Amino acid sequence: MQNCVWITGAGSGIGAAMARAFAGAGYRIALTARSEDRLTALAEELGGSGDRLRVLAGDVTDRARILSIAEEIVQWAGRIDVLCNNAGLNVPLRRWDELDWDSWDRVIATNLTGALNVIAAALGPMRRQKSGVMIHTSSWAGRFHAPVAGVPYGASKHALTDLSASLNAQEGENGIRSTALCPGEVATPLLNGRPGFDPARAAEVIQPEDVAALALQVAGMNPNVAIHEITFAPVLRAPR
Repeated sequence: MQNCVWITGAGSGIGAAMARAFAGAGYRIALTARSEDRLTALAEELGGSGDRLRVLAGDVTDRARILSIAEEIVQWAGRIDVLCNNAGLNVPLRRWDELDWDSWDRVIATNLTGALNVIAAALGPMRRQKSGVMIHTSSWAGRFHAPVAGVPYGASKHALTDLSASLNAQEGENGIRSTALCPGEVATPLLNGRPGFDPARAAEVIQPEDVAALALQVAGMNPNVAIHEITFAPVLRAPR
């Protein structure tokens, strides 16, 4: 039976790169994001939906929809071997002196509560099959304080890193392993939206494909090994 990976936030950036990496490794792939159009375009790039690929659009903040997606994946593929819990966002107003409740609430709802919804949806199938790998796209800001990342984003990613640790502490007895990927700057639309970031620097930072390669490596590890956390960052080079 082919291994199955569920990737959230698959419409662009790291999620799309993960889809390409896991497709190249022969996985069956379930793609989730809010934009069905983006998912459909990615599916066509990867060879179209069918036996090896499914497009299952949904917002991670919609708990009922995320649970139904997990059930659809199990009906289709029989199992969920790997979860790439990748959906996330940030906002322009990030400082305490720019406090904006509406946008900050959206960050917490997606990056933390949304991540919880996805984890809970995948836990049932993984517990039943007594195996599974959860890979969470956290951040350097989820490991160390990073002022440029912003208050709500850093708080949400610190929480996500701890969620990953709690899974290793509590679900290892069910054969479930969890990894928090904590990259520094990654060349994604999220980074391009950071106030003050120069898009001309995109080639000098981590690429989405680098994160995807790590996720694929984690997924393929000996099932007796839990990689709790991977922290990595761009090389600090002298200014030009």
